[in-house]
Amino acid sequence: MKNIQNRILLNIDDDGIAWVTLNRPEKLNALDMEMFKALDKTIKLIKSNHDVRCVVVKGEGPDFCTGLDVGSIIKKPMSGIRLLFKWLPGNSNLAQRVSTKWRGLAVPVIMAISGRCWGGGLQIALGGDFRIAEHTASFSIMENHWGLIPDMGGNKALSYLLPMDQAMKLAMTAEEFDASKAKELGIITDVTNDLNQSCRDFANRLMNRSPDAISAIKRLYTTKWHRSERAMLASESLLQVRVLTKRNQRIAVARAKGKAIPFQNSKIR
Repeated sequence: MKNIQNRILLNIDDDGIAWVTLNRPEKLNALDMEMFKALDKTIKLIKSNHDVRCVVVKGEGPDFCTGLDVGSIIKKPMSGIRLLFKWLPGNSNLAQRVSTKWRGLAVPVIMAISGRCWGGGLQIALGGDFRIAEHTASFSIMENHWGLIPDMGGNKALSYLLPMDQAMKLAMTAEEFDASKAKELGIITDVTNDLNQSCRDFANRLMNRSPDAISAIKRLYTTKWHRSERAMLASESLLQVRVLTKRNQRIAVARAKGKAIPFQNSKIR
């Protein structure tokens, strides 16, 4: 297990699941500058590790993440500048990378949400491919509570998940809502009474499929979902050809026929 800047615990188990734990429970896993940098580094470490088949992100203690540690950022004005700085307007800055860069991984990312998932915490969760929450979890696009707008990269994910009026309502009111409402809106994938077991079971289901097909599906959907029909059709065909040239496709056929053959470590990037 790696302890990254005393903020993130990273454990890659024997099954290839990377367990990422926000480890600041005494501050309700609120985001300070060290947490931002640790998350950014963690994503890079996972991306470079070819043994990882799935990622689960969770919070230590009762809460996933209660958002920005405003006090710690205000005390160090340069921290705010470092968070928001970017070379090009369309690039992700540090504050945005902790949400957007999960989508760039070639493996599924599951956000395991317990307790409060507010503000920046929800922005991080929106960067995952799936969000599984405990029944007792609560959510809020809380930035406007402080007179701010949500600016950590989760808005793009919201545009896939919600009608615009519903997203604006949540962002404008900064209202708190429970897991059942989040499921009804489509913000979360599933609700459970046993968070760790549900996430492990789902990760195992995903890892029982070809890693090439899994990574290709993720790439297709995250890059072409809101593009034109022509862009989607072209990408479907190109990615399918790439999948068919990999040995994992033939292994998948053999496994479907009952043969116990392990998949190779391979991904479509």
